[in-house]
Amino acid sequence: MLQSIRCAFVLLILTLALPAITPASRAAEPVDLLLVLAADVSRSVDHNKFKLQREGYAEAMSNKQVLEAISSGRHRRIAVTFVEWSGGSAQRVVIDWMIIDDEKSARKFGDQLLELPRSFAERTGIGAAIDFSMTLLEQAPYTSARRTIDVSGDGTNNSGRDVTIARDAALAKGVTINGLVILSERPMAWNPEHTNPPGGLPNYFRNNVIGGPGAFVIVAENFNSFGQAIVKKLIAEIAEAPVSGETPPGG
Repeated sequence: MLQSIRCAFVLLILTLALPAITPASRAAEPVDLLLVLAADVSRSVDHNKFKLQREGYAEAMSNKQVLEAISSGRHRRIAVTFVEWSGGSAQRVVIDWMIIDDEKSARKFGDQLLELPRSFAERTGIGAAIDFSMTLLEQAPYTSARRTIDVSGDGTNNSGRDVTIARDAALAKGVTINGLVILSERPMAWNPEHTNPPGGLPNYFRNNVIGGPGAFVIVAENFNSFGQAIVKKLIAEIAEAPVSGETPPGG
């Protein structure tokens, strides 16, 4: 009897000594890509542009070609988080890290995205958005050799940290930054160069925002082309496919 009690006590001590299985201890689950979708919701993004971004990303994630690109990877899954950003101190995680590995998970992502309210409507802090996205990548509950920040926006950086400094810091850590530019048909009356800078907004993104191996800018010229632009961009990011006609940063 005494021997049984001693054995039970030893087993209890060994059990207590074992490390607890927490979310952090499961953080090493591999995926083919860690992707931060960082969407501009600053003042220049009117209701139509906001709706365009939300609906475009929701539909694109469950696009057949996008899902085929995901399934072609070694692990057949990617991890995605969706962020909305505005001014230098205005960033919010709309959808936290989640695995996309089939149509069901892709539609879940899209449904959540369409249900949630808009986060901000302030100035445009692209540099701060990159810094915020870097923090999310470093704290991600998954691991991947490929980490990408996808910045969509309709204007130049005018709030918070200098965008080129934030970009260079991200590139130094091996992160790729791609851009999706939303063109504005009419310049803003009070600040025309914000949405229509000299040389054009796509060139501004190439020179100041994007960087890393294979980095690219895709342009959405109007409402109808936006969804196609997102699909094209996601396939290029997931499958590491080259984007035709794109010039390298600074080119």
